[in-house]
Amino acid sequence: MKLIGILFVFTLLICSSCSSPKPIEQTVVFETNYGNITLKLYPETVKHRQNFLKLVNSGFYNGLLFHRVIAGFMIQGGDPTSKNAASGVMLGSGGTGYNIPSEILFPKYYHKRGALAAAREGDQVNPLRASSGCQFYIVQGKTFTDLELDSIEQVNILKFQDKILKKILKTKKGEIIEFHKYHQNSKLKLLQDSILAEVQAQMKKHLPFQFTAQQRNDYKTIGGAPHLDGEYTVFGQVVNGMDIVDKISNAATDENDRPLRNIRILKAYIKK
Repeated sequence: MKLIGILFVFTLLICSSCSSPKPIEQTVVFETNYGNITLKLYPETVKHRQNFLKLVNSGFYNGLLFHRVIAGFMIQGGDPTSKNAASGVMLGSGGTGYNIPSEILFPKYYHKRGALAAAREGDQVNPLRASSGCQFYIVQGKTFTDLELDSIEQVNILKFQDKILKKILKTKKGEIIEFHKYHQNSKLKLLQDSILAEVQAQMKKHLPFQFTAQQRNDYKTIGGAPHLDGEYTVFGQVVNGMDIVDKISNAATDENDRPLRNIRILKAYIKK
């Protein structure tokens, strides 16, 4: 009995140390009138993956257009109003009536060539960076030099610093107004110094935006759109059909970046 008990405990220990099964990698195919694009979806971006698969299964994307394409940057689709849109009509405002909470997993997933990401409204009206319930884009991108990547890093560090500063100023608004009102300049100067010190402390606490060696290599060799990193949710990657993405990206467009000739998703389905 004692030996059986030991074996039972040992078995429990082994089972508890076993890792949970790896999620099955889901792959989606877009059949377009330009050719097929195959996309793998990242398992960690759970909400985006589940929503995308739900829409694909329901036939939501069937018949929709790539309504915005920019050579050297990206192709965008998923606007439900594009299905029966007349030629020349500006598109991009259609949606599902809901958003997907942000799942930005930078630096693990980033905007290298072929990245699948969710479109969204800008920070001014969407500070939490929630994604559109249906619109997406695929990065064509271009290559960058180290100097250009350094510049993007600096811009993002300044943006992060500005975000921290605005957050702190919001909490100190009452004091600032009071000190200004009663011309308490010495107190205002002390408050200013304390705010700047707090900003610096926050900047040190949170690692500054920096590209990894792998990211730099990708952006210098295969290319991408590094200025979007940390801003949008990347939830998949093209695994086949980048030549089709290139072909779509280079299509002739109007002043709204809509292709002059409709580029349509004929059918979207999950690859078995």
